Amino acid sequence: MVIPVHDVNPVRRTPWVTYALITANVFVFLSTPGITGSVAGESSLAQLCHLHAFLDQYAAVPRELIHDQMPRVVPTGEVALGPQGPGCVLGTPDYDKSPVLSVLTAMFLHGSWLHLLGNLLFLLIFGNNIEDRLGHVRYVLFYVVCGYAASYGFALLNADSAEPLIGASGAIAGVLGAYLVLYPRARVWVLVPFLIFLPLRLPAWLVLGFWFVLQAVYSSGEGVSEAGTVAYAAHIVGFVAGMALAWPLRPGTPPPPEPGGLLFGRRARPRHTW
Repeated sequence: MVIPVHDVNPVRRTPWVTYALITANVFVFLSTPGITGSVAGESSLAQLCHLHAFLDQYAAVPRELIHDQMPRVVPTGEVALGPQGPGCVLGTPDYDKSPVLSVLTAMFLHGSWLHLLGNLLFLLIFGNNIEDRLGHVRYVLFYVVCGYAASYGFALLNADSAEPLIGASGAIAGVLGAYLVLYPRARVWVLVPFLIFLPLRLPAWLVLGFWFVLQAVYSSGEGVSEAGTVAYAAHIVGFVAGMALAWPLRPGTPPPPEPGGLLFGRRARPRHTW
């Protein structure tokens, strides 16, 4: 796995939408009930029950998306003592949930700091150029469409699953797919773990192509033990959706600057040889 840290692909305008998405994701994460204790590994049972109730209400659930089947009982957020000890209380839902809108709310929910920061790192590096190419309004629509495509694509493959689906990964995967189509030759600085983290400047087609292959491998359950807890199939669908939406824009997209005289996005001073 390589970790991108910067792309050599300057933008013409400030990526306000990308910054707003990052801010919104961080705000929602910090506001999620029980998430702070859960991340720190110090959650009480009450916090976990509250978190599960919150996710059941606002996360996307494949069975609800495909079959429009709402659960008869859900966690209420309360704790009670049962025959096997204390546990989360289940009860009939006291809210009306729209499966379609749950896809949108789920895009801003994350289960851990690692989940959140990993997504936002990719969004910050690659999202600014896609926003620059599409414009602010079209970029918002593009982001949402990719997120919906990823969620419904995953749901079609797991139609009977009742596990909550959360995260911005599907929408951000669409951003990566668009970047691959529009800027395949842009140079990306990455850290490659090999005893130490080695900084390398690689073409975007190699970095993002490798990322896509990893998602395909992980979605098959190969090479990762927790494949069942990450919606890798949603990443694949979002990526392909982003490629498809960006493909018509290829002819009018200016190429990235030549890498020879650029260093981290700024013009490097010419070196004199002696």
